[in-house]
Amino acid sequence: MQFFKNNFLLVFAFCLLLISCSQERTLPILGEKQTKITLVDGKEVIDTIYFQIPDFRLIDQDSQVVTPENVKDKIYVADFFFTSCPTICPIMKTQMLRVHEHFKNNSSVKILSHTIDPRHDTVAVLKDYATRLEVDTKQWSFLTGDRNVLMLAQKGYLVSALEDKNEAGGFAHSGAFVLVDKQRRIRGYYDGTKPEKVDLLIKDMELLLK
Repeated sequence: MQFFKNNFLLVFAFCLLLISCSQERTLPILGEKQTKITLVDGKEVIDTIYFQIPDFRLIDQDSQVVTPENVKDKIYVADFFFTSCPTICPIMKTQMLRVHEHFKNNSSVKILSHTIDPRHDTVAVLKDYATRLEVDTKQWSFLTGDRNVLMLAQKGYLVSALEDKNEAGGFAHSGAFVLVDKQRRIRGYYDGTKPEKVDLLIKDMELLLK
């Protein structure tokens, strides 16, 4: 009797494993959602309108204007940093290099790194920064603009970024990597200072590309 019981438990566990493997993980759509009700042939049709990254107009390390058109039909990862950051930014860039290396031959993937210190991080500074990282700037752009970049972080990507004289370097900001889909919707936040979280980001990017 014990033999059959043990075999039953093994078969049951194997079936659970097969079911879990067949159910592919889906990514959430983050941000505030709105409901839109319209009448179609006299019937109410309810649509969900998801939060989207707003329009932006920034300048990259090559003095080229970057807008949402540059990421049209692509998924991308966004982060916020500044080149003189003495704390988490070097760690973040080391981890983002892993993402870049993994997807460097995939034209459907972009990386947008936004400086939150445009007074210091001019085009020339960002150009030098990208050169030292030895990355493909066709895929990975380093963006600067005006003080509205802080607002873009807070209101657009829903991450923290602000001037703070009490913080090292004069800024406090999130270390999050933000995953954005082809419809400019936020699909995930990942701690850019932790390798295991970046491992998950890479897996989720592959899932999103499907």
